[in-house]
Amino acid sequence: MALTPVEIRHLAPPSAFRGYKKDHVDLLFAEIAASFEDVWRERADLADKVEQLEQDIVRYKELEALLRTTLVSAERAASELKEQARREADIILAEAHGEARAVQRRALAENERLVLETRLLKERLRTVLTVVEQAEDTLHGVKLDLPSEAEPEAA
Repeated sequence: MALTPVEIRHLAPPSAFRGYKKDHVDLLFAEIAASFEDVWRERADLADKVEQLEQDIVRYKELEALLRTTLVSAERAASELKEQARREADIILAEAHGEARAVQRRALAENERLVLETRLLKERLRTVLTVVEQAEDTLHGVKLDLPSEAEPEAA
């Protein structure tokens, strides 16, 4: 049978002839009751602490679940961003390759135009050179009657 501290304080053991000394027994019961009260108070405090810790555990478990959800969301977002960046990089790379091919085609076309223009200029220069050489040959064969500088001009 479990006794409370209050029951111990009001406990009155039967007395007998030549029994225990009443003052000494009362003092012993008071000390037992005080000690028992301390134990009960400590037990109540510990029960309150256990209850608080259980509430903390529940709160921490909820926080852990929230953190897990947040972490999974962050990982998913990071993965999606990486994939989006990869797709954008692929698009940019494809556009750059297309632009490079277009620049190369324009450069080749310009090169062909310049080569053709150079050939035409060479042909014209050859033609002009031939005409100049023929004119020079013609001029060498014909003696010109030019007034000499030593002869005064008749006025």
